[in-house]
This record gives sequence, structure tokens and C-alpha cells, in this order.
Amino acid sequence: MAVTSTVPVRDADDLSLAYTPGVAKVCSAIAEQPELVHDYTWKSQVVAVVTDGSAVLGLGDIGPEASLPVMEGKAILFKQFGGVDAVPIALDCREVDDLVETVVRLAPSFGGINLEDISAPRCFEVERKLKERLDIPVFHDDQHGTAIVTLAALRNAAQLRGRQIGTLRAVISGAGAAGVAIAKILVEAGIGDVAVCDRKGIVSADRGDLTDVKRDLAGFTNKAGLSGSLESALDGADVFIGVSGGTVPESAVASMGPDSFIFAMANPNPEIHPEVARKYASVVATGRSDYPNQINNVLAFPGVFAGALQVRASEITEGMKIAAAEALAAVVADELSADRVIPSPFDERVAPAVTAAVAAAARAEGVARR
Repeated sequence: MAVTSTVPVRDADDLSLAYTPGVAKVCSAIAEQPELVHDYTWKSQVVAVVTDGSAVLGLGDIGPEASLPVMEGKAILFKQFGGVDAVPIALDCREVDDLVETVVRLAPSFGGINLEDISAPRCFEVERKLKERLDIPVFHDDQHGTAIVTLAALRNAAQLRGRQIGTLRAVISGAGAAGVAIAKILVEAGIGDVAVCDRKGIVSADRGDLTDVKRDLAGFTNKAGLSGSLESALDGADVFIGVSGGTVPESAVASMGPDSFIFAMANPNPEIHPEVARKYASVVATGRSDYPNQINNVLAFPGVFAGALQVRASEITEGMKIAAAEALAAVVADELSADRVIPSPFDERVAPAVTAAVAAAARAEGVARR
């Protein structure tokens, strides 16, 4: 990736406009009317892609320098799939307050903040504190991008099989960043019930070992009051969503309800191998590009930010995320099959649809500023 100019700098006259003395007039205008920064700089179309390198893809805690290739790749995807400029920023700090304070000080240069590959549970607190202090969109893609695409695929899977989301019982394997966000968006979308499992089993209110995040999670999930193991939760379940790694025994998969949906999204090894999943499920999705129905965040985050920046949204609300999921699902709603409940990342209809839906939702929810 590289930075390129959108205007020519061919001679002394061009140089005097691009830099001194001409640029001083722009600076003075912005000093008098700060909102002009959106018109006279790239602020309104650029996102900071921020990490501390503590939870990078499947590599774990590899540090800020080693995380840069991933952040650069993310910035390229922003531009390629959403037309949004992005700058990779890898920070050498781990304390929540240090991360927050650093990003707050950087924020005047950006129209939005995309948090990336920050380990749980710190990622929840970092995002919450940044949203409290900043008036620009803050979005942890590992949480919300995954959740948006998962909801879109589940909506289409249900439609394909003539089912309603409100009648489905889902089980999520993984109570980290993605698992918590998926649970929240499913509840917001009206799922019948959802139970979330961590290494110790179902996250339920009667457990005494829960973190604050998991205690909150237990408060709005598992209406059935289930307790016990992941395997017991899957008995009769309609939906499995895997964001944890590990392996689910085939016997547990076989115990799921008829016409079930399996989204095994761990990379590179899904929690349930697609060949096993297809024996029992009517729709199977993974996080891999070599199987149908890839749950890929690139379907969400470029359009989400493009829409938010387009209307200078002050935040990305739950309603905007739901709108993004609905728009994404609608792209292929007339082309559904068991192998096509979610579009390809290269479907050129995706970004415009998500962008428009997010912008409209921002206006409807009163967070748009133009």
C-alpha cells in the first residue's frame, strides 16, 4: 500500500497551492470553522485501523510490529471493497487506559476508528471507553463485522428453509469478542433463544466464575436456563455458530434438531468439518474461502464505514448494524440455495447496498450530521 495524491503537483504554482503559502488559507479557514476540516482534508473519508497485536488472526499475541502486515491488508480491503482510505496503526501498549488515551489523541486525524485484533476481554472495555470519549464511529470488527455477516447468512438460511428467526434456538461456541457480539445482534434481531458456551460449558447465571462481560452475557441469553456442556446445549438445537476453535463431536452434531444450520467459522480448522456438518445440516457455512457460504468480515466493514462516513455519523448504532445485515442478506435473497446464503466478497452489489443501508439507518437514528 502507498499514499498517492489526488491532484497533480507539476510546477511551482501547484506546489504553492498544495503546500505553502496556499495551504495557510485552508488552515485559517478550519481554525475559524472547525467543521470545514471534513471538506478541506481527507478526515471524513479515512479510518484508523488500530491494534496492539495481542490477538492477531490465528497467531495470537505476536506484538505490534508483527501485526502490521495484517493491518496493512485490512487497509487495502477498506479501499478495495468500500472506497474508504485507511491507515494501519500498531500501538506498543497493552493497558486499556493507555490504548484509549493514545487513540483519543490520534482521533482528530480520522473520521472513524476500526479496532482490530485486540484480545478479549480488554477489547470490550477499549471499545466502550472510546465510544464514550469520541464523537466519531468506533467499531471493533472482530466483534461486529463477524456478527453482521453471521446474522445476514442466518436470515437467508431461515428464509431458504421457510423458517422464522424467532423460532430458532442457537448455540454459540466461543464467548470471546465475536461470540458476545453475535449473541447481542441475534437477540436484537429477535432470535428465539441463544446459549453461549465457553471452555467450561454454557454461560449461565448460576455459574460463579463469570467475568463481568460473561455475567452481562448470561443476563440476556439462555432464556431456557440451560446448564452443562456444549454437547448438551446442542441437543435439539436449530443453529450452531462456532467462533472458538476446538472440535465438536459428531454425536453432538447428530443430536441437533432437523433441518439445522451449522456455521463453523474457526480458521483454518472449523469446529465441525463441512463434510460432517452436511450429513446433518440443511445449510453449512464456514470461515474458509474454499467452501461455500464463507462468513467473511470483508462483506461488512467496508460498507459499514463507508455509510457512516458518508453522513458523518457520530457512532455506529445497533440499528445500523442490523440494517447492514439486512442489506447484505437482501443482495442474494432472490438467488438462495444451500450453497448460497451469503454473497461473495467480490459481488459488486455488496458495498453499495451496505453503504446505503447504514447511511439511511444513521439518519433514521439521529446520529448523522449531514
